Amino acid sequence: MLDSAIFTWVHQLVGYLLEPVTLAMLLLVAVAVWDVGVACGERLGGLRRWRLLPLAAVERRARKRLERSDLIARLGPILGLMGTLIPLGPGLAALGDGDIQVLSVAMRVAFDATVLGLLGGMGGFVLGRLRRRWYDELLESMEREQGVGDESLAL
Repeated sequence: MLDSAIFTWVHQLVGYLLEPVTLAMLLLVAVAVWDVGVACGERLGGLRRWRLLPLAAVERRARKRLERSDLIARLGPILGLMGTLIPLGPGLAALGDGDIQVLSVAMRVAFDATVLGLLGGMGGFVLGRLRRRWYDELLESMEREQGVGDESLAL
């Protein structure tokens, strides 16, 4: 049953996914590191310059950056899990054949993929939480300032 042509084909296809998944994880971690730099720039003065923009433009920018952080936070663990499971198939097959060396390499790759995926996800999660707080504070103060200005015009 499990040795049919379709399972052989699926096994080969999944084996080809390890390199693209690993490259995607590396790219994701690079984007997370870049996003940390952007967030540091925002915190160290960039958000003060946002006050000069219209409220709608600030909301658009904030939404875009939060979406990027959320995407990083969600994709990291997904790619890490894929990178964990893909090498375990050949590793377990090698264990069945008694080849402990192949199993140890597969386990090392699996654990490295897990850590890399969680690292990217953690970075995205932390950035998203910090940014939500920063953007909420900024938007609330901008709305208060506009509200105060509107009341003074009505008098």
